[in-house]
Parts: sequence; structure tokens; C-alpha cells
Amino acid sequence: MGAHLVRRYVTESDTEPDPKRKYEFDPQFGFQERHEREMIATQEQMNLAQLPVEQRDYCAHHLLKLLKCKRDNWPNILACKHERHDWDYCEHQDYVMRMKEYERERRLQLRKKRIANQPESA
Repeated sequence: MGAHLVRRYVTESDTEPDPKRKYEFDPQFGFQERHEREMIATQEQMNLAQLPVEQRDYCAHHLLKLLKCKRDNWPNILACKHERHDWDYCEHQDYVMRMKEYERERRLQLRKKRIANQPESA
């Protein structure tokens, strides 16, 4: 833990991606066919369920199912294990995908720097 902090502030500060900014490289770069992620839950459904802003992500549709199950099965909320597992798994996959995108951006920036520093030999 903390390796990204060392890279960001000490060793590779010029090639470490800033998570607060949009990525520099085209999302299709290096892929033959890549689909953009889409939200399954609509804004209206999330508003009706009164989901907080921090939970309105690509896994909101699983969270809506979990909340409905908890409401329908109260007080036996243990009956919603499957919905809870689906939501947790979706959140984990979302985290993994974001980390892969971050690492892809970092490696592309390193590649760009390496190509820029190569002497022209022809």
C-alpha cells in the first residue's frame, strides 16, 4: 500500500495519471472493439428510491433490487443474501475496472515518455 503515492509525488510524478481529471488517451486506443458502459438504472428510478449521490454508480440497479428485497422481506433481511452478493460483486468488478483503466493510462503515459526520449535513428 502506498506505492501509488510514492510514484505520484516522488519517482514518476510526470507520468502518474491524475484521478481527478479525464484520461488523456482515447479509450479505443489499442482495442479493436470496445463498448462504452451504460447505466441500467435510470435517473428517475434512483430519485424515487432516494439513493444518495455516492451510490449512483454502474451498480445502482443491483442496489435497487437489494433495497426492494429488504423492504419486502422485513424483518427477515437475511433472505436477501443473493441480492447483497450481486451488488457486492458488481461493486468489486467496478473497482477492478477502474483500477485497470488507471493502470492502462499510467502505462500509456510511460510509453509516450519513452517514445519521446528515444533518439531518432534512421
